[in-house]
Amino acid sequence: MINKILKKNCFEFIGTLKSTFIIFTFLICLKTACQSPQQSPFDISPADSMDPKRLVAPYPSISIPEGADLESKIWKGIDLSPKPPIVPVSANEQKKTFVLKPGYKMEPVLSEPQIREPAAISFDGNGRMYVLELRTYMQDLDAKGELLPTSRISRWEDLDGDGVYETGTVFLDNLVFPRYVVPFGPNSILSMESNEDHVYRYTDTNGDGKADKKELFASGLGRSGNVEHQTSFLTWTMDNWMYSTYNNKRIRWTPTGVIQEESGNPWGQWGVTQDNYGTIFFQDGAGGVPQGFQFPIVYGNFQVKGALKEGFRVPYSLVKLADFQPGMQETKPDGSLSNVTGAAGNDVFRGDRLPQDLVGDYIYGEPVGRIVRRVVTEKIEGLSYLQNKYINEGSEFIQSTDPLFRPVDMATAPDGTLYIVDMYRGIIQQGEWTQEGSYLRTKIQQYQMDDIVGNGRIWRLSYEGLPRNTKKPKMYEESAEELIKHLEHPNGWWRDMAQQTLILNQDKSIVPELTKLASSSSNELTRIHALWTLEGLGELKVDLVKKFTQDPNPNIKIQGLRAAETLYKYGEKSLTEIYFEAAADNNHDVALQALLSAHVLKMDKIEKLISDTMNKNPSQGIQVIGRQLLDRLEEAKNSSSKRFEETERRLFVRGKAIFDNYCSTCHGPKGLGSPTGDGRLIAPAFSGSPRILGHPEYAVKVMLHGLQGAVDAQEYEGIMIPMNANDDEYIASVLSYIRNDFGNSGSFIKPDYVAKIRKDTETRKSVFTFDELIGEVPKALTFQDNWKVKASSTALLGVGSEKDPGYAFSYKGWKSDVSQEPGMWFMVQLPIPQMLTEVQFDSGKDEFPNQFSILVSDDGKSWKKVANAEGVPGVNTVAWKAQRKSSFLKIEIESKAEKAWSMKKLTLFSR
Repeated sequence: MINKILKKNCFEFIGTLKSTFIIFTFLICLKTACQSPQQSPFDISPADSMDPKRLVAPYPSISIPEGADLESKIWKGIDLSPKPPIVPVSANEQKKTFVLKPGYKMEPVLSEPQIREPAAISFDGNGRMYVLELRTYMQDLDAKGELLPTSRISRWEDLDGDGVYETGTVFLDNLVFPRYVVPFGPNSILSMESNEDHVYRYTDTNGDGKADKKELFASGLGRSGNVEHQTSFLTWTMDNWMYSTYNNKRIRWTPTGVIQEESGNPWGQWGVTQDNYGTIFFQDGAGGVPQGFQFPIVYGNFQVKGALKEGFRVPYSLVKLADFQPGMQETKPDGSLSNVTGAAGNDVFRGDRLPQDLVGDYIYGEPVGRIVRRVVTEKIEGLSYLQNKYINEGSEFIQSTDPLFRPVDMATAPDGTLYIVDMYRGIIQQGEWTQEGSYLRTKIQQYQMDDIVGNGRIWRLSYEGLPRNTKKPKMYEESAEELIKHLEHPNGWWRDMAQQTLILNQDKSIVPELTKLASSSSNELTRIHALWTLEGLGELKVDLVKKFTQDPNPNIKIQGLRAAETLYKYGEKSLTEIYFEAAADNNHDVALQALLSAHVLKMDKIEKLISDTMNKNPSQGIQVIGRQLLDRLEEAKNSSSKRFEETERRLFVRGKAIFDNYCSTCHGPKGLGSPTGDGRLIAPAFSGSPRILGHPEYAVKVMLHGLQGAVDAQEYEGIMIPMNANDDEYIASVLSYIRNDFGNSGSFIKPDYVAKIRKDTETRKSVFTFDELIGEVPKALTFQDNWKVKASSTALLGVGSEKDPGYAFSYKGWKSDVSQEPGMWFMVQLPIPQMLTEVQFDSGKDEFPNQFSILVSDDGKSWKKVANAEGVPGVNTVAWKAQRKSSFLKIEIESKAEKAWSMKKLTLFSR
């Protein structure tokens, strides 16, 4: 009956339509709307195709915006004639638009309305698929509401085993443009929001499928600015470190905390993946090409001429709308894209249910060209060269004639196939590139593609005769003995997840079995994963890595050299000889690895090792990379004196000398802690330590009065004795050094600050315990959604931004929209009163407050001034002695200045 009424109303509406084409389009949509309940969800067309506005409106009359340069290559030859609107279709209809290589087929596994705007996927140890849904991405041409807290991370399962993910839950909601989702143990993920600096761990503690616990995991990984230019795709790789785009550092979970180290700049934007041997590929976004694939990025960036072979940048697209941001200058005569201009998502395929020749090939999406590219790698004398697998055919791995196909992520799935995330939308470029008067905006409006939002599909790429693996992973319920068996699995996803799970579990009863696998397994990849699992458990031994470096298999040798770096960092200097021996190896890849490792470890006589190797080995790889390594050594000598200003440099240099001579014995030469031999450390690691990088009062008090007992519930063999016999500059020097080396980047501690703490604690006669010390050191309050933030004036920050003073607590920042005047204010209301004692914020070089005061209040009406300050460029810190808890804090300008006032990374501290 309902269907009959719907049909009657629909036909009455059709009678009002004038265009034959529009009537035809509407009838197609009507067929979908009147389907029976038994139809597949993939037959349901997106809601936008039923929008009467799109069907009734005449084709738009487009004209070149006023002021456009008609002689410009961007506009020259543009077709502005009226065009029928692009209309979205159901997933099963879209499936017919794919052009695939023989034997391959695409099937949807999840689509709208269950998900919207999917941008990335990840699978946890039980095979559940987490979907990152960017629900505010380009909902109109102006990117309005882009940073509203309405994005989410959902989790999906295929409970009935039919290959479709039918059961889902919203694991984490109300997010501001989240950057990634990383499964991290049972019912737990890592994620970070846009314009933030903190990575959080979210956990579902009661098993209802929704995260209810939020913990700080790591800091210092964020960026601000355009959402396309921020950190993304944090990924746990074979070496047990995690890498992301836009970060020249890597982080690592350990049982005693998260540490970090410097790394190369990945030059990636939207995608991180690895091959079977731990080489990491980053996907450049706007550049449209892979990056960082020569060597693991920890060794830095290297330029190799011709690494992308001739013709690599030419895409072969079947969509011919000329709707590309660069305009007609990047358009072929047939209207298709002539040069890759945008890319997102990547995967080195490592599964076992697609043809074997696909394993190890790099797959990524070019959503502007509506293609998925397959890349093959050729190794020549230690260097990698990439090419489109189908360049000789003038083709791509996957093509589509549907203009809405937007492949933005790829993943080797637990079932052994390849999954492809399709945002299925009209606009794929962010609002900065679709502004009023732009070429791209004109073309989008010509086809009315700005209306097509809120969709999204996830596809499975399979192959005839190779059925998917229907065994569902259950790693979070398995014993260590069961998990070890997965290290032999032919699907790389299973090996990776088993390794990660074993390390997170920290069950060392399996060390003998892992050692046996690493030593004697006939499976090369099993040996490698067993080696790195031992490394992640802190059970890697010198004799094992030496056995690896003496193996006839070059792939095994290389992994031994890489893993031995960990032992060397912890003080095993006897391993120096294995790198000098490997540098003379006849295999180009082994010799190169030896030079890279020796360089990153900063070994003595490294310059001579590189030069001698270059003189003896004329291969292209040794010459090209050796030259760049020598240039870096020279550059480091010249730039070391420019890193800090003179006062900071003096503290840093003296602090390094103190650390190397005294502190390194317990804390390790690389700040990672010195192992005791029984799996413990003598003293805590400094690398990435939230205590060392947190409020400086903690570290100063430890140096002055010592520390004993467990730290963060971790027992250490050593005890930190009081160092107050040394002067203030001594203590300031060593603390400033450890806050700015080992991958750390913190503020310098000045001698007068040490003097202040020394005076405040001069009556103390005993060593601190951790709990006692933490109880009295100011604690940084983490900004929460229920904080109320107001300001007397707030400027609009960028296209699509909201006037939200709360951005002061993020990397994005806040600023006033007028010059500073007495009485201008910024106010925070906390949900629970706190013993506020300090404020810190960064105002950059120019827009710092001239003179200001800090006021607190119980009710937001009666205020008490607790501090006065004069602003300085960069970081401003104001502290006071708190006497009672307050719910309100106000920062108020006290003098006039002909400049705006800005703050970012605002932090409130309480005791």
